[in-house]
This record gives sequence, structure tokens and C-alpha cells, in this order.
Amino acid sequence: MIDTWVVLLILFGVSLLISAIGFKKFVWFLSVGYGLSILGCGLTLLIMYFILGHMNITGLIACILLMVYGFRLGGFLLFRELKTKSYQKTLNEVTKTEKPIPVFVKITIWIVCAALYMAQAAGIMFLLQYRYRYQTGFLDTNVLEIIGVSIMALGIFIEALADHQKSVSKKIDATKPAMNGLYKICRCPNYYGEILMWTGVFVFFFACLLGGFHVNWWKYVLVSIAYISIIYIMLNGAKRLEGRQAKNYGELEEFKEYTKKTPLIIVVFIPIKSLINSKIIK
Repeated sequence: MIDTWVVLLILFGVSLLISAIGFKKFVWFLSVGYGLSILGCGLTLLIMYFILGHMNITGLIACILLMVYGFRLGGFLLFRELKTKSYQKTLNEVTKTEKPIPVFVKITIWIVCAALYMAQAAGIMFLLQYRYRYQTGFLDTNVLEIIGVSIMALGIFIEALADHQKSVSKKIDATKPAMNGLYKICRCPNYYGEILMWTGVFVFFFACLLGGFHVNWWKYVLVSIAYISIIYIMLNGAKRLEGRQAKNYGELEEFKEYTKKTPLIIVVFIPIKSLINSKIIK
């Protein structure tokens, strides 16, 4: 029987290998390396448990969704950084005053990021491991697994659609932020989709309870830390975006009206109007 710690180490190794792309460009530890690491973790789990022969249908769907999410996000971010001039300009403005990053700091960030990506995929891996251990059938599933993969799929769709709508909006008028489509609902629908995606993984993990599997306490801690971390990262990103938009579009009357009636971000179902003065979110 393959040990849980062995699978975690394999996922960590995959994340380390892929996210090492960040040594080429530091920001890629957190962007391109992130998406492609999740793709790699999903593919690893799919191959590993499919070969073992005890992957159930919702586990298969969850692995495929991880791969779709990682491929779409990693590909989108890489294309945006290499081909989108407006984003290149924004990135240059943000990073031009930054000092060179010491090698030991890069290595630390690399290891921490890889550990986080492993922990994010662990929510799916733990349930797959239990089904492997108890040799359940391919069609054996429960309602939380179904709800979990459904939320994952919805989150991926929302994030992809939001990124597409923003790209279209920028092509039409690069001097204004996206304010139509999903951006009428909140100013960061792509971040909302990201949060939904990982909420689905969180729900999927808790299907272990309905399956009657005994779950060690540290697994709850690991999955919860990963989930809370991604929410914090999304809130941090939303706050920084709010600051850039206030600087770039704060004088536009249309944007002022837009921000008055449109929340900045939605955390699951909780709308947050602004984070600019938050002391908790850096």
C-alpha cells in the first residue's frame, strides 16, 4: 500500500520542479509556476491513482479539473506576461523600483510556494488515498464529492470568463478598467472564481466524513491552512488592485460611480466593498 506521506512528498517534488521556473523571473513563483504546478499535481494524482485502480468517478473529475484549472491559468498568465503590452507596462511599473532579490530569499519563496501548492492538491489526494486504501468502486461517491467538483467547475468557469471579459474590455479601451459582464457583480470576479475553485476542493475533502473514513487531525489542519492561505492571497491581490485602480482611474466619474455600487470582491457569498484601509490584509 502506498503511504500518504510518500504521495505528499511526490506532490511536493512535482511542485518544486515545476515552480523552479520562478528562478527565471521571480514573479513566476507565484503566477505561472503556480498554475503549472497545480496542473502537474493534478496529472500526478490522475496517473498514480488510475494505475492503482481505485479511483472513483468524482475523484477522476476532480483531478481533471485541477489539470484544466492549472493549464488555463498557467497558460493565460504566461501569454499575458509575454504578449500583452498593457500588462507588461503595469508589471514594469510595479517592479522597476524593486531591489535585486537575494538567492536565499528566492530559494525560501520557492520552497514555501511548492509546499503550498502541494497542500492545495492534498485536499483531493487524501480522499483518493482513502478510497484506494478501502478499495471502493469507481461509481462509489457521495453528495459532498459531487457538490465539491461542481463548485470547482463553476469557479474555473467564472475565473476563465472574467479573464476573457477583461482582455476584451482592454482591447476596446485600455484607458478604462473592465466594468461590464461579471465585473458588474464585483470588481474582482476572477479572484472570486479562484476562491470558489478552492472552496470546491475544500468541500471535496470533507466528503471523507460521509465516506466514514477516519481522518487524522493534521490533515484537517493542512487542508485548512491551504484554503485560508489562498483566500488571504486573493484578498491581498484585490487590495493591491484596488490601490492601482484608484491611482489610474480615480478621477473618472464613471469609475467613481462604479466603485460606489460594486463590491471589490466576494469571498464565497460575502461581498467586501473595500480593502484599501485594511490593517490585516497587507
